[in-house]
This record gives sequence, structure tokens and C-alpha cells, in this order.
Amino acid sequence: MDATFFFDPACPWTWRASRWLVAVAEARGLRVEWRAFSLAILNEGRIVPEHADAMAASGRALRLVEALRAEGRHDDAGRFYTELGARTHDAGNPISDKIVTAAVEAAGLANAAPALDDERWDRAVRESHTLSYASAGPDIGSPVLMVPDAERGIHGPILTEVPSTDDALTIWDSLVPLLRLPTFHEVKRGRH
Repeated sequence: MDATFFFDPACPWTWRASRWLVAVAEARGLRVEWRAFSLAILNEGRIVPEHADAMAASGRALRLVEALRAEGRHDDAGRFYTELGARTHDAGNPISDKIVTAAVEAAGLANAAPALDDERWDRAVRESHTLSYASAGPDIGSPVLMVPDAERGIHGPILTEVPSTDDALTIWDSLVPLLRLPTFHEVKRGRH
């Protein structure tokens, strides 16, 4: 894999970063591994009631992502996330069980749908989350990006909008060398 992208499908910042990475992957012929980062695990014991349904739906989706990864079906996981994000972030809808199911069907993954409700995949989700958090944490959230030959991952990139392909490639070409430098730690702007 040329990049591993750990994500929680409920996060809009993560969605924009994933569209950036998809554009880069298409332009450069990169292979992306899609992995689980769980905001529900990150915030265990602190999830407010109005976010509980979204976190549960996201957790179901992440089970499927890890089940597909276990079978080496990275492109299928990416296609599922694309369908899911189009129905949530692009359409302005919160993630829900109904939307997760619709995304599975639209991605042509009915054969993998049983993983959504198979609690045995919760361990794989937690292991993926732990790996990503250990790689880029502490004090991080979704997404986490890892590239080969880099000691650590990075939280982000955090993008205010999906960049053009030229800008996406500039970000990639600037970010990857930084990730591979053991002395590089962080670049950050405050949010408005």
C-alpha cells in the first residue's frame, strides 16, 4: 500500500481529506488501504445522547471496513466509503443505519453486509483504532494517514474544502517527505 487512511465515516473533516487522497491516488496510481478510526472509541464514556445513533451507525460501517480489509478488499472498502460519504456529507445528512445499508447496496457489497451486525468485528475495529492512535497520537482524532517508510502517522490533513487535483498533488508532495522525517512533528493553523 502507498497510504493507509484511518477514518471515522461520521466526521466531515475526514470526508474532505479522503476525497483529497482519492484524487491523489487516481492521479498517481497509488493504492490506498482504508482502516477504522472510531470516534466512539476515542470518546468512550463521553458520547452525548444526540450523537449516540450516529456513533452506532458509524461503528457498524467500520465493522464492514475491517471485514473487507481482512479479505484484502481495499478497493471495495474505498467504494463503500465513497457511497456512504455521498449520502451523508455531500447530501447534508447525518450518518444512520439506513444510510449505511443504502451505501452497502450501492457499492455492490451485499455479500459482505453481514459484517455490519457481526460484533466479532468490533475487536478488529478497536485494534485498527489503537494502531492509528498509537501512530499519530495523543490528542488526535480522525483521520490518521500513514505512509510507508515513516515512523509515525499524522492526524490529517485537515482541509476546509476538497482541493483541485493540482493542489491535492502539491499537498501530497509536500506532506509525504515531512512524514518520513523523524524530526517532523506538526504544522497547524488555528480554526476560525
